[in-house]
Amino acid sequence: MNNLNFFSDYLVATVRLAVPLGFAALGGLYSERSGVLNIALEGMLLTGAFTSAVATFYSGNPWLGVIAAVIAGGLVGLLHAFLCVSLRVDQLVSGLAINLVAAGLTSFLGRLVFGGSSTQQLPEIGAIIIPGLANLPVIGKLLFQQDILVYSLLVLVIFTTYILFQTSFGLTLRAVGESPQAADTAGISVKKVRYLAVVISGCLASLGGAYLTLVQVRFFAEGMSAGKGFIAIAALIFGRWHPIGSALACLLFGATEALQLRIQALGANIPYQFLVMLPYAIALFALVGLAGKSTPPKALGNPYFGENRHSD
Repeated sequence: MNNLNFFSDYLVATVRLAVPLGFAALGGLYSERSGVLNIALEGMLLTGAFTSAVATFYSGNPWLGVIAAVIAGGLVGLLHAFLCVSLRVDQLVSGLAINLVAAGLTSFLGRLVFGGSSTQQLPEIGAIIIPGLANLPVIGKLLFQQDILVYSLLVLVIFTTYILFQTSFGLTLRAVGESPQAADTAGISVKKVRYLAVVISGCLASLGGAYLTLVQVRFFAEGMSAGKGFIAIAALIFGRWHPIGSALACLLFGATEALQLRIQALGANIPYQFLVMLPYAIALFALVGLAGKSTPPKALGNPYFGENRHSD
């Protein structure tokens, strides 16, 4: 029975650790499918975490925190789109700049708001417990005692898969990411599509940050995204820019992180620094193993200089 509980808790921890990655990877999917490289996922996660913490701290309502995070993430996405699409700044440089600004700004403002304390507990988004089913062994906690953000992520993965491959908007998005010249010739505004995709990217990634502060830890700490945005990019590549594949990759990385936490808790005679680097090492090995096998959208990272016929 103890082994069964241990396994059940491990699966629950895997999901909890994979959810922020899942939101960030899903956001990155929209942006990169449109041809805009989004290294700024780390900054978007951190912005969402900080904004949701501040809004919840002052209002006492975690749902206002979630809404604030989505708005802030959308604004960061809008900034990234403006730099990359309108000004045609190098997309890698733009993303890194946003990450650095987000890290510095949230650190400074966090000290002003929370007084440098990381122990200020925030109201949490509680789990939805489904009577009867929640008491099932193993899968009860895993599937029927989760919060609304976990269920929302599952719905969004399915919805994005449908949108991407079964709708005209999805076809347009993929066309812009593969061949913006052809899309422009067909009368599609490449600029509008990319703007929309990057803003959606920011909104979704910020939800991952809100999950960190309102579900996982219930407080804001400097740099609490801790590289999760970059792992989400690795999951996106590992999942071959497909919603379901990327979600499964996030579960893999979440399982790795949950494993290293369990090993530390058991007091194994292994240097903790090695255990902490384990999720990042797995991400690196996954990318090395996919070298030459995972094909990104053809126009990814390339600014588009056409669209002279459009006034926007």
